[in-house]
Amino acid sequence: MIIPVRCISCGKPVGHLWEDFQERREDGDPKEILDDLGIERYCCRSLFLTHADLAAKAAKFKK
Repeated sequence: MIIPVRCISCGKPVGHLWEDFQERREDGDPKEILDDLGIERYCCRSLFLTHADLAAKAAKFKK
């Protein structure tokens, strides 16, 4: 639902880069953006490319 603070596989801190990635993704190629942000490991790259933000959909439901 929310991007993890650290990569699930390797433990590298990546959560602080999520907002920059989202803003720049609208204008450019994800490969170039990830390269510029310094995300080189394939596990971290897949985390960014496959993440689906479901927080708004989950917020609709009550306990």
